[in-house]
Amino acid sequence: MVNSLFHWLMIGFTAVIHPLYVSVIEVDHNPKDKAVEISVRIFTDDLEVTLKKYTTGKVDLTRPVNKAAMDKLVNNYISSRLQLKIDNKNTALHYIGYELQKESTWVYFEIMNVPSVKKIGLTCSLLYDYQEKQMNIFHVKANGTEKSYKLDNPESVVNFEW
Repeated sequence: MVNSLFHWLMIGFTAVIHPLYVSVIEVDHNPKDKAVEISVRIFTDDLEVTLKKYTTGKVDLTRPVNKAAMDKLVNNYISSRLQLKIDNKNTALHYIGYELQKESTWVYFEIMNVPSVKKIGLTCSLLYDYQEKQMNIFHVKANGTEKSYKLDNPESVVNFEW
């Protein structure tokens, strides 16, 4: 349902300045591959405006002059504002890449060598440096169960347990 709401927001409010500032972070434990897969969905225009604060170069995710430089900028920004603890252990996000889908950017990460999960702790301040009204919605799947939570700026920590 939240994905439907997000889709509606993405379509309905992009013709005008969208009044909601939201990103959706999906975290999925894949026990077969012993991996945690992370997908981050952000309005492209919001992400570009935010990334401009951290570079002197041009920021264009749609038609990047230097795709490797955009990948590095996106990775560095999100990795510095999204941290995961799995079973109380810090993890490192492995950047996979990003893709554009309509008015949003999907950014993908993974964490390898995770055979099981009992607890996932998230610290997230994505786009808090862009918009005071930013909210980040989480969908976390592990052990056959999905849990969701919404963080409103300045709230930045949420824990999920199974």
